[in-house]
Amino acid sequence: MEYIKNLWRHYFGRRHKYIIVPFQPDVVDGTRQGVLAVQGIDFCIETNGENHHTNKFNLMTRDVDRCLVVRRGQAFKLDILLNRPYDSRRDAVSFIFYVGDVEKRGPSDDTSAAVPMLEKGSETLGLWNAVYEGQMDSHLIVAVTPSADCIVAAWRIDVDTKLNGGSSLSYTHPLPIYVLFNPWCLNDSVYMPGHSHREEYVQEDGGLMFRGVHNRIKPTPWNYAQYEKDILDCALYLVREIGKIKGRARSDPIRTARALSAAVNVQDDNGVLFGNWGKELSDYSGGSHPLKWVGSLDILQRYYSRKKPVKYAQCWVYAGVLTTICRALGIPCRSVTGYDAAHDSQGSLTIDIIKDEDGNTLEEFTRDSVWNYHVWNEVWMERPDLGPEYGGWQAIDSTPQETSEDVYRCGPASLRAVRDGELQRPYDAAYVFAQVNADKVLWKYSGEIQPLKLMARDTISIGQNISTKAIGKMEREDITNLYKYPERTREERLTMEKALRKSESIFARYYLNDAFNDVIFEFELRDDIKIGQDFTVVLNIKNRSTVDQHNVKGVLRVDTVTYTGVTGDGVKREEFDKVLGPEGKERITLRVTFDDYYKKLVDQASFNIACLATIVDKNFDYFAQDDFRVRNPDIKISIEDKPVSKQEFTVNVKVENPLPIPLKNAKFYIQGPGLDQQLKIELDQNVPPGEFATAQFKITPPWAGRHQISAKFSSKEMHDVDGFLSFTVAPPITNGIPPIDGVESRQL
Repeated sequence: MEYIKNLWRHYFGRRHKYIIVPFQPDVVDGTRQGVLAVQGIDFCIETNGENHHTNKFNLMTRDVDRCLVVRRGQAFKLDILLNRPYDSRRDAVSFIFYVGDVEKRGPSDDTSAAVPMLEKGSETLGLWNAVYEGQMDSHLIVAVTPSADCIVAAWRIDVDTKLNGGSSLSYTHPLPIYVLFNPWCLNDSVYMPGHSHREEYVQEDGGLMFRGVHNRIKPTPWNYAQYEKDILDCALYLVREIGKIKGRARSDPIRTARALSAAVNVQDDNGVLFGNWGKELSDYSGGSHPLKWVGSLDILQRYYSRKKPVKYAQCWVYAGVLTTICRALGIPCRSVTGYDAAHDSQGSLTIDIIKDEDGNTLEEFTRDSVWNYHVWNEVWMERPDLGPEYGGWQAIDSTPQETSEDVYRCGPASLRAVRDGELQRPYDAAYVFAQVNADKVLWKYSGEIQPLKLMARDTISIGQNISTKAIGKMEREDITNLYKYPERTREERLTMEKALRKSESIFARYYLNDAFNDVIFEFELRDDIKIGQDFTVVLNIKNRSTVDQHNVKGVLRVDTVTYTGVTGDGVKREEFDKVLGPEGKERITLRVTFDDYYKKLVDQASFNIACLATIVDKNFDYFAQDDFRVRNPDIKISIEDKPVSKQEFTVNVKVENPLPIPLKNAKFYIQGPGLDQQLKIELDQNVPPGEFATAQFKITPPWAGRHQISAKFSSKEMHDVDGFLSFTVAPPITNGIPPIDGVESRQL
């Protein structure tokens, strides 16, 4: 008896909440006949939530109708209130678990499980179990373990009781039990070793993605918010209704991740997000510009309430939402950015860019493209369809670029297969390989009857600085080595040759240029120019020959460019015609003022610096380009008090106006702990040059631990401004003892 009392104190000593179902007439009759009758079930929310790492879900913390959220392959406790004490000599208790959204099921259907209550020590490994743990008075304590490969869904529960040789009763609980994937369970195919890895890739509800250009990387905060209201229900809806994953397939993370990569975009179904890559702000009327989203919360809540796609997204928005959905379901997931990312539309593993005599890209002839950056996702899982060596991180991508099996989706592609050039391995390994490791080939078009002339073959620039958030730190981790061998190494070239041999579409190339290395060109760029400042582009030309002179003629140009590589308006250009003597040097300088570029800027303040030159005496063409970005200011976030859970405190945000003109229609967009919906703060005054836009708000964090506030700022004159604050919230004061000061802030 002392054991039962200790068990009771350990599991249920804090608080109990029973869902009581009124007795029906047949229950009364059953009671008269002595049949054990269930009067209610306490889901032991606090204990189970802590053990299953699910205690932050809104479903577990809301004021009414709290639902249990657990992970498969791991026991959870139920405290069952009976009309009398359970007697193992005459009572039999069984549990019927079934997926609530399935109407028809059979006795051997994976959407249901009949589980008799067993004595402790009688568990059946790998199957659903319900084990007697003890009792006190009329409270029966049972440990239920879902199978480690059961369907991830909202399950319903019936409790059947029977008197040996007599009558029986059935109790139906009105609320579901949500069963998720379990990265803590060795037998689950998403098992992830390492506490810090699980904490980062499953439990962390805020983080960073990376944008910008390869030589000026921009950290971008994102609020994943996987625990908040409606998010888990929305994730299950996307799997079931949009992804059309049925039956046993809903237990498979491979099928689930592949379906979700399609369900997040709207191309083939009623998915979450419309994509839009328009150059003008007017192109985004009727929705929100992608740069205004602070996180996934507002997007998924809007989508789930209306079941209609939300406007608008670009790649990092797709990736942020997909991270949220996967983490909510229990699949370890992270957002990943690759710089100079290739879009190989023809499956050739080469990116063919065709230029005219003036250095303009001929869009009508160029189907491939190179994005300044692209953001996709990785999920962690075993790959039994490929073999144990292909498990671990898998690339998935929800940005609709190319179809896979006639649907706009991508992956999961094993990173091991990608790195080793195993392009036939499912799913879409060839596309991911080209995205990070294709060769870029530049051609010059001189007319319809002239052959294309090869200007350059670039084997190293595609797929630079592949980045993700570091574990436990608001910093960047470079993971390029997971995708490919180091550039210029023998292993990397052998892998490319192996991939080319396996490619289904290889085009013959005629290399009409001979190698010519006497004259070299180098760009010189300052790497930290704030928006509002002037900047200078310098092209250094050097003749390395000690005996020959060369005539160099060409154009240096600066154009605005979208991050997808589409050139916008020309900002400035400088033509040159120079004769370089032996070992001669020339310096071409192009100064660009704020007035030159401001009205021509497109979405993310990026420029393309390009040089098209001809060595006249050798009839040799040279083309080079680089990316450049002016830096927007960062939002500074500060808190006035020591943050304590369930206690309100004040947050201040401010951002400087670096432009020589005032900012109009300024707004802050905020997501953070305790904010059920995205907060929008509109400023009632213009912000003069050199002054700060400021705002203040209050939040109440719902739990202790690490939190993140993410903020965006937007005005008519300046966009793509963000900031974040990462901090630790202390537990509330108990017994007059103040909390430990756990503030640890980090800003952009």
